[in-house]
Amino acid sequence: MSDDKSLEHEMFVTEFPKNGFGIVDYLQGRVNFSIMDQMKLMHKSGMSQEEIKKTLLSSITEIIDNFQPDSKGP
Repeated sequence: MSDDKSLEHEMFVTEFPKNGFGIVDYLQGRVNFSIMDQMKLMHKSGMSQEEIKKTLLSSITEIIDNFQPDSKGP
């Protein structure tokens, strides 16, 4: 990985602490940090708050709509 890409990741990827959390809280924390990181990047790229909201809600809705709890896999 090039230094530029490494710096970009460090700028936008917030690590969630692994210790001291139950699995549900840990996963929720990772989701929250990920969404916040994505919003920071989208804002920096020039997207408005409304565009960010629309894009994220669309993505989350698609994930939920495609969730099949009885199927095998991740």
